[in-house]
Amino acid sequence: MMKTCAPGVLLATSLLVAAQPAAADDGQVELVGETTLPHAMQFNGTTVGGLSGLDYDPRTGQWVVISDDRSEQHPARYYTADFDGTRFELTGTRPLLRPDGTTYPAGSVDPEDIRWDPLAQGFWWTSEGDRGEQLIDPSIRSADTDGSFTHDLPLPANLRMAPTTGPKRNEALEGLTFAAGGTEVVTAMEGPLLQDGESPTTEHGALSRLTTQSRTGSVLAQHAYPLDPVFAASPTGGHANNGATAVLADHGDQYLVLERAFVSGVGNSIRIYRVDTRAATDVQHVESLTSTAVQPARKELLIDLADLAPSTIDNIEGMTWGPRLPDGRRSLVLISDDNFSPDQTTQILTLAMK
Repeated sequence: MMKTCAPGVLLATSLLVAAQPAAADDGQVELVGETTLPHAMQFNGTTVGGLSGLDYDPRTGQWVVISDDRSEQHPARYYTADFDGTRFELTGTRPLLRPDGTTYPAGSVDPEDIRWDPLAQGFWWTSEGDRGEQLIDPSIRSADTDGSFTHDLPLPANLRMAPTTGPKRNEALEGLTFAAGGTEVVTAMEGPLLQDGESPTTEHGALSRLTTQSRTGSVLAQHAYPLDPVFAASPTGGHANNGATAVLADHGDQYLVLERAFVSGVGNSIRIYRVDTRAATDVQHVESLTSTAVQPARKELLIDLADLAPSTIDNIEGMTWGPRLPDGRRSLVLISDDNFSPDQTTQILTLAMK
């Protein structure tokens, strides 16, 4: 559904889906809002879809959302938005720009997560890179509010693409968050590195890596994160996986990590864990997590989305803290990546946290 605002500006409004509040068993989390966007919605000359990360700026009340379009439909881009918990309105879009000021060529970038910079103007964003005919390293980049490149954060050597080591294809840098008041940059790998063993199956989980860096790129720590096994087998023998798609600073050395699993013929499972790294082994110098005994980060299940009974559980990839709700509870907002597919949906869920 589209509506016209000021001349030359189009705002895309969501379709609100009635959501009956459903609390988790411990009453700590409640689903209070569910919104969807129309498939292939047009906005300012772009097709809206592939929304894989979002963030809220408490200083301005503005939202930012990133599309994982690899410059295949339109140039790689981000959107700004207003969101009151029920209606999601896009307010602008700009392409992400390379250091030379040009847009990214098709297939050269794979945007995944985005965060407002809490200490400066602009935002930071991640790209998964690629392990195809050409090896393209993942990246962590910052940009000004007009999308112009400001700088790259140097990657740890073990997160770079190499012929036999580094990230697997489509299992690289997914999650990004700021910690320690914005002085630390924390990223989450979706799955294990090549040298860290097999990806999750129904038989076993896997170890991915959470990396903490300074704003200049120094690696402060790296911890093993224990991914769940895949929750079901595909009845058709099709694709099945599980990975970490978002990380969000909570307090101290604690984070929220979102695990997104998909099983062909079954659907998605979304679980959010509270994660504590204080007793975990620093693995930044551990070449392979399969050959060395390490203590992974400790995690505790906070939310199984199925327990909150949304109308559907789609491909949730983005997660952020939103504004305080009228009753004082903190809001946690999730967004799904529809992969530009008519069989999926762009879903925005608002959870209330005690």
